[in-house]
Formats: sequence, structure tokens, C-alpha cells
Amino acid sequence: MPNESNRSHPHAAGLVLCGGKSTRMGTSKAMLPFGPETMLQRVVRILDGIVAPIVAVAAADQELPGLPPSVIVTRDEREGRGPLEGLRAGLKALPADADYTYVTSCDVPLLVPGFVHQMLDLARGYDVAVMEIDGFAHPLSAVYRRGTLPRIEELLAHDRLRPLFLFDAVRTRRVQPHEVTADPDLRTLRNLNTREDYEQALADAGLA
Repeated sequence: MPNESNRSHPHAAGLVLCGGKSTRMGTSKAMLPFGPETMLQRVVRILDGIVAPIVAVAAADQELPGLPPSVIVTRDEREGRGPLEGLRAGLKALPADADYTYVTSCDVPLLVPGFVHQMLDLARGYDVAVMEIDGFAHPLSAVYRRGTLPRIEELLAHDRLRPLFLFDAVRTRRVQPHEVTADPDLRTLRNLNTREDYEQALADAGLA
């Protein structure tokens, strides 16, 4: 990992959620090859140098590819509870000096570093900064403050599992596409759910 003094956001961490079922893909997205590495390894590599530490949140018995020793691996406390469960596990694993964390899934191999930088900038003064397109929020292309953890745990305790419940309860900045000039095509939001998505992303990355 680069030294924190070289980072634009020295108190920001990264959280990569990789415990999804991958039903439509038919195989683990975290382990899916993308060029010389897996998709999870690629996403971790892209985040490296922007945020530290990086936390990978997996399902209880999920296999992960090899990751740098600086990556913290943690597990969902309960299965099948969606992104808020992964957020809880990831935020609890962060060191105390990580005030903000950029949260992503592991299936966005076209992630643009400038998107992460701009979202972290836009999050200042808020508890959450989330990309919103036509009223639809993208909770796994968002920045969360560590201080949202108690509210997340409260929502989970009451089985209120939708991220929207959190956004409505805390200071949330709903970022519009035109605000993220570093990624005008929003390649960062292209999560891969099907084999067709995967093959198209490989082609777009010049790896087909």
C-alpha cells in the first residue's frame, strides 16, 4: 500500500462487498477472471492508492482469491440480508481513524478512480453520498461515514433492510450524474450480472 501521505483522502477507507449470490452469472463474481486477475483483485487494485485500508466483506463460507496482506477480510454476520449487512460488517472492521469509506461491489471492473475521488469530495459534510439516477440510488457506488454504523445496526435489528431507509434517516447527498465529471459515461456503475455483461466488459476493457 502507498503511504497515506500520498493520498488525496487520508482518512477514507474502501469497502468491497463480495458476498452476493451471483445467481444470474452462475459462478462467483469475486473469482471470475478478468484479464490476468479476478474481478475482486482488479477492484481492490484500482482502489489501492486512493483509500486505505481496503476491507473485503464476504459471505460466511465464501472462497476469495489471493489478496494483498494489507486487505482486511471480514464476513457477513447473517446470510441473505443484503448490502446493509455487508456495510455493518465492513464498517465494524475499519480502524478508528477511518472517518469515511467508499463502498463498492466486486463486480464493477470498469471502476474509474476519478469517480471515487469525486464522490469522496462530495461526501464532505454529509453522512452518505450516493449516486442517484432518475430517482434510483446506487448504494454500492457510494460513500458512508463511519458514524452511520449505529443507525445501520438499528435498521437491521428491525429487519428494515433497504438502503433507502438509511438514506432517509441520515444526512444524505444524492449525487447527480453531471456532478461526477471524471466518469461521464458512468462506467463505474456497470455491475456485471450476466455472462453477456461480463463478455461486453472484457471487450470494453480490451481483454476480450
